Amino acid sequence: MGIVEWPDLPSAWANTYVTLHMWTQVVGKIALAQAPPLNHCWSSALQLTARGLTTRPLPHGDRTFTIEFDFVGHQVVISTSDGMHRSLPLAPKSVAAFYAETMTALREMQLPVRIWPMPVEVPTPIRFTDDSVHASYDAAQVETFWRILAHCERVFSRSRCQFIGKASPVHFFWGSFDLAVTRFSGRPAPPRDAPAFMRDAYSHEVISHGFWPGSGAGTAFGPGPVDEPAFYAYAAPPPPGFEQIHVEPAGAFYHHDLGEFILPYRVVRASANPDRALLAFIDSTYAHAADLAAWDRASLERPAYT
Repeated sequence: MGIVEWPDLPSAWANTYVTLHMWTQVVGKIALAQAPPLNHCWSSALQLTARGLTTRPLPHGDRTFTIEFDFVGHQVVISTSDGMHRSLPLAPKSVAAFYAETMTALREMQLPVRIWPMPVEVPTPIRFTDDSVHASYDAAQVETFWRILAHCERVFSRSRCQFIGKASPVHFFWGSFDLAVTRFSGRPAPPRDAPAFMRDAYSHEVISHGFWPGSGAGTAFGPGPVDEPAFYAYAAPPPPGFEQIHVEPAGAFYHHDLGEFILPYRVVRASANPDRALLAFIDSTYAHAADLAAWDRASLERPAYT
């Protein structure tokens, strides 16, 4: 197979980015309200499809439904186990309008859901019902973002194939707006002083990798430590010496404020083989972190055959 081209995600997409971020929070909160409480918030994370992002099957009485962001047809699709189907166009509209349309459609489909209509994990949240500020949707920019997620999922899934211990699916967290995959050592982690969902997420030792479109002016996060799209790698808890490990490829670095290794997306795009560069980042950070933390790699990984 030839080398895959990874598209550029320009900073001009910030207005669409923040609007889409809030829309995914609306749908994510619906999933949070309805889904069984699987460990590590896996039930409320969004899953990738061939066309976009979707909830897991959500129970509602004796019925089940899903909500999908279709970034090919540019619509939100609500489907039920008894054959009902409703689509809402993805087009420039405010967060308040998106929230109202989505909740109205659910009520009309006899799927009423109550959520807390306040964004999370952002510094200056605006209640969904009051957010008329964010109302951008550039279809071409969203398609570019979706292509990047699809490429990331392909490489992330490949990278964990040799790992046979407990590992998460590759899934999309709507609060932080990142695509992530996580490996577990199987050992409990020291308790942390944090909100309940964070204590659950880090109840056991993990090494995690992901892609984040970044912070920056115009995003829901505002200017921050990584104002560009980037890949990340971290261990929780971080083993002593983690920040000093040798990481590939050139261009990856340890971010002291975040406590994570960062590989800018632009470095991957500029490499001769982007897939190989990203795999090198994932493999090197995992291997060194696992060794420093004394993970039982012999029992957690498939043996290498020659």
